[in-house]
Amino acid sequence: MASIPQPQIKNPGSNKSSKSQQSSFHFTDVHGLPCIENLMRSTEDTPDAIHTRITGTVPHWICGNFLRNGPGKFEIGDQSFNHWFDGMALLHQFKISQGKVTYRSRFLASECYQANSENNRIMVSEFGTIALPDPCKNFFQRFLSRFELPKATDNASVSFVTYKGDYYVSTETNFMHKVDPETLESTKKVDWSKFIAVNGATAHPHTEPDGTTYNMGNSYTSKGAFYNIIRVPPTKSTPEETLEGATIVCSIPSTDKTKPSYYHSFAMSKNYVVFIEQPIKMNLLKIVTGRLTGTGISECVYWDPKHDTIFHLINKQTGRVSSVKYHTKAMSTFHQINAYEENDFLVMDMCVSDDGQAINNYKVQNLRQSGEALDEVYNTLCRVFPRRFVLPLLVGPETPCGADLNSQTDSTATAIKISNTKVYCTHEDLHGEDLHMYGGLEFPQINYAKYNTQPYRYFYGCGFRHLVGDTLIKMDIQGKKMKVWERPGLYPSEPVFVASPNATEEDDGIVMSVVITPNKDKSSFLLLLDAQTFEEVGRAEVPVNIPYGFHGTFNATA
Repeated sequence: MASIPQPQIKNPGSNKSSKSQQSSFHFTDVHGLPCIENLMRSTEDTPDAIHTRITGTVPHWICGNFLRNGPGKFEIGDQSFNHWFDGMALLHQFKISQGKVTYRSRFLASECYQANSENNRIMVSEFGTIALPDPCKNFFQRFLSRFELPKATDNASVSFVTYKGDYYVSTETNFMHKVDPETLESTKKVDWSKFIAVNGATAHPHTEPDGTTYNMGNSYTSKGAFYNIIRVPPTKSTPEETLEGATIVCSIPSTDKTKPSYYHSFAMSKNYVVFIEQPIKMNLLKIVTGRLTGTGISECVYWDPKHDTIFHLINKQTGRVSSVKYHTKAMSTFHQINAYEENDFLVMDMCVSDDGQAINNYKVQNLRQSGEALDEVYNTLCRVFPRRFVLPLLVGPETPCGADLNSQTDSTATAIKISNTKVYCTHEDLHGEDLHMYGGLEFPQINYAKYNTQPYRYFYGCGFRHLVGDTLIKMDIQGKKMKVWERPGLYPSEPVFVASPNATEEDDGIVMSVVITPNKDKSSFLLLLDAQTFEEVGRAEVPVNIPYGFHGTFNATA
């Protein structure tokens, strides 16, 4: 494989603008990014398992399915989707057993996929793509169709999640699909709104050790928009059950009734759910009238940095929302790392950007750019870094105002009481200066099964010296040291940690990531790293093309 020159990074954080876009703020000054167009190309699925070629070793103790989700088809007939999030869901399975690996993939048999395929055109609007009226209808029918409310897509292309021990693929609408992790076939379409009064749910629920699952979903009522904390019980009473027994723990009114905040995920500790109300806003009126105006949902999501970011704490047992609101400066977060309680403080770690416009920059045309145009897209995106907030849990009328309440001696984060209901927080960086060389960090993962909601030391993620991850990073919070895996021209996906049998150390295990390249056909592979040394243990090479995806999980079968 030919070596690809690394981009030249000059003055990271500068606000110099190129002549072509003087009005845009430039967060970096990177030149020479290689084209990654082939990472976002449509591909065919491989529903029958195929063998992979093993280099190195696949530990025999790993037995199960590494499952991944993401877009795999960006064109329907002569029409194209506009946004990366819009591509048709392609599910992937790496089946690992006895040191061998097979691979299969399958397009999700969603209703929108089937309708698109049957009509050879885009029939259902997605996040950044408006489905045009049916040209076979007469003018009056097409005119009336523009006044219809947008139909929610069931293109569940974001992640694999579990409820009551079953696997689902999810996006952020009210539809999920129950999936057989052995065949990747969809066995049932599930609608959240049939069980609780929500208009959707995140693709990043949190699960307790007993299997109880928490999630969040919006509801839109005559009284305005609400954020709802959802609880799903851990077990089924019948094999056919899905979300029966789901309840709303509490509802939080949006600060702005018609312009609620967008959120992709949330944080959870042992006793609390933390909802992060960030100033990425959704204009509900524009969304509802989108068909009439030809406006996609992505164009109705906007960044409003005049507002603070607010942390809302909800007691999981009582459903009570804390009267104390924790404020910090305007910021954007898609993924949290971990949260735990210690000495009457809630410690919350997350990947954070100081700008919230990135979601609208991930259009397919931007990802397929090259040369100066590609550099321009990257430089106008703010980098994402891991940060820690420390929220004092015991704040009352007698708590002094103006003083830093964070008595955690090992953290430089601050929490200053402004009033009886407001505490203003600043963060601590969970990284050293060396992370700037790798473009920040996203897609964070931990040893979730053992350390979620617990004090922890390590997390893993992708470095972003490009529009997608181009390195794998292991971060050690103690000393803020990092280990990096990188190879020129290779682009790894979200790392997933799998613990070794009888592991006694937090990082005793394997980190898995699917690695792809735009420079060579049919050269994707599953990478396995020793989580402690971050050295390669083995890889399983796949003789098909795999597009760059979003999220995955490991389904142990032994």
